[in-house]
Amino acid sequence: MMRVLSDTTWSPRKIWNCFDIVNGATPASGTAHFWDGGIPWVGPADLGKLSSRVISRGERNLTESGYKSCGTTFVPAGTIILSARAPIGHVAVAADRLCFNQGCKGLVPNTDIFGEFAYWLILALKPKLEAAGQGTTFVELSRSKLKDVTFLLPPLPEQRAIAAFLDGKCARIDEAVRIKEAQIRLLAERRQILIQEAVTRGLNPNAPMKDSGIDWIGQIPAHWEVKRFKYLFEQSRLPVRPSDGVVTSFRDGQVTLRSNRRLEGFTEAIIEGGYQGIRMGQLVLNSMDAFEGAIGVSEADGKCTPEYVICDPIQDGLSQHYFANLLRQMALARYIQVICNAVRQRAVRIRFNNLAHRFMVVPPAGEQKQIVEFVETTKKQIGDGIALKQTQITALREYKTSLIDAAVTGKIKVL
Repeated sequence: MMRVLSDTTWSPRKIWNCFDIVNGATPASGTAHFWDGGIPWVGPADLGKLSSRVISRGERNLTESGYKSCGTTFVPAGTIILSARAPIGHVAVAADRLCFNQGCKGLVPNTDIFGEFAYWLILALKPKLEAAGQGTTFVELSRSKLKDVTFLLPPLPEQRAIAAFLDGKCARIDEAVRIKEAQIRLLAERRQILIQEAVTRGLNPNAPMKDSGIDWIGQIPAHWEVKRFKYLFEQSRLPVRPSDGVVTSFRDGQVTLRSNRRLEGFTEAIIEGGYQGIRMGQLVLNSMDAFEGAIGVSEADGKCTPEYVICDPIQDGLSQHYFANLLRQMALARYIQVICNAVRQRAVRIRFNNLAHRFMVVPPAGEQKQIVEFVETTKKQIGDGIALKQTQITALREYKTSLIDAAVTGKIKVL
């Protein structure tokens, strides 16, 4: 049933009519004794990580001296904490007394507005809040813009009814999303197990087995060989051609022209010193991200940075796609981190020499081909299942957003 929004029981209001607006602040970041104390202090990043509507503390908290050193202010439990930049629109309810940084605003409800309704109202106002943001370097919602955001406020009994309605409906939607997210995790785990077993143990569960002598693999089919990587592949040293575009090795195993995936988020080199040519079909490892699975077979000709390890087979009967899958499993088993001896996780860099003396399992050429086909089929089938559930999650979240908007604007009647 649609409500006529000119209903006189719903009154036009602005944020400042129903909330006290409180600003936040940050102590000096380099002063150690201001930080890691017992005073809860939150920011937009903390709001963005929430899996529920309430927040009680952030990743970093303040000492008494840190609190007194800046202009942040305690707000009471029940205050709506709103991210006002980076990005605008994350919303949570303070579970207890806390304070926050300048990237947030605190909205303390007055007696005209029911606290639980206030949470749903601010969520529904997100498009207006984003539209009110200003700035060039980053968009920020100022106090002056926030206070004048308008909405229609129902009487208190209807506010309580709307809040109860949305509590129940949205809880069921959130539970459906959690179930589908859990199913996605299980599907991803299943995919990983199937691929790992295929590339390290083959496709015949009844094949006689032997110890491979490789820690991260264990037993392999008895008829498979074990050889050092340097006897299978050599490092490529191809020149760059004028027409070559930049090729990127992504963490999901795809190696393709950067323009085929995305252009944003990359740092463009002014001088391409040391760049090397790359050709379709070559085995490629991104030395900086290989430990996270950035290993695959190039889908295109192009060029890449000297941080890439490009390999060509030195004997017949070697499938680049099989060994790309094997090396990806090596990475996902965290063995690349072990052999690179990095001081810090992000400093892991694999070089050809790191691989040269490592033992690889080598199935017969026909089995390599069958394993690659099985892996591709498995990735597609399970990937399609994951994509379907992701689509369902998107639809559920869109439905939740439209339901909240309809309820707090009176488009649906809950009494």
